Amino acid sequence: MLTAVYESDSALEAAVEKTVLSPPNPVEGDKGLRMLLPLAALLLLVLPSHAQDTSTEKPGVLLPLPKGVCNGWMAGMPGYPGHNGIPGRDGRDGAPGEKGEKGDAGLVGPKGDTGETGVTGVEGPRGFPGVQGRKGEPGESAYVYRSAFSVGLGTQVTVPNVPIRFTKIFYNQQNHYDTTTGKFNCNIPGLYYFSYHITVYLKDVKLSLYKKDKAVLFTFDRYQDQDLDQASGSVLLHLGLGDQVWLQVYGDGEHNGLYADNVNDSTFTGFLLYHDVN
Repeated sequence: MLTAVYESDSALEAAVEKTVLSPPNPVEGDKGLRMLLPLAALLLLVLPSHAQDTSTEKPGVLLPLPKGVCNGWMAGMPGYPGHNGIPGRDGRDGAPGEKGEKGDAGLVGPKGDTGETGVTGVEGPRGFPGVQGRKGEPGESAYVYRSAFSVGLGTQVTVPNVPIRFTKIFYNQQNHYDTTTGKFNCNIPGLYYFSYHITVYLKDVKLSLYKKDKAVLFTFDRYQDQDLDQASGSVLLHLGLGDQVWLQVYGDGEHNGLYADNVNDSTFTGFLLYHDVN
């Protein structure tokens, strides 16, 4: 059937209708359907050749319309567009692209909160010596201020209410104690320490230490029959330049038991602790 040659298009269409629409039996109908596609392909091959043949006819001759086409037909109005179909499924993820170029630096953000103090690190190596500092202020003079004396009673005769003259010299290198007046003269203002140690015999003793005509320390000792007694006192005094310090018996002659001999002494001592800075 595929090898058959038809003289016209009408004969070809009739053969197609006979094969498809009027099969002799169901088996042959199925067979005709299977052969429809080859026939359609053959029809497409044949029609262009017939179109070329008709173009060679003489001008002015009207060609007959194909079978099945209505005379004076008019095209209908276009139909409405169909509804959009449902979205298709998402496609597979594409392959990762190439790494892009580095972007511009962003704006500086606000300052954050202060963090907790970290652990103390290991002590580093010792640094280089620093620059020598400025010269300091002048210090105090290297001169050593000295003022001291230690004297003893050289006679048993003492007069009440006047300075006691200690004439036995133990130390008086600066000569700040005057043996003629019995008074210590301050030549270096500062803090001084004074002390006395006396022997009492035959009478009671009332003794006082004076600074600038004012008694600042008192000592009283009662004599015991047929015995020697001892009394002492000490004090710290601040002296200005020219101040005087001495010992004297106060009261009447009944309290003048101050005593000294070759084996018993009554002494008076004083020395500078530190001088005034100003």
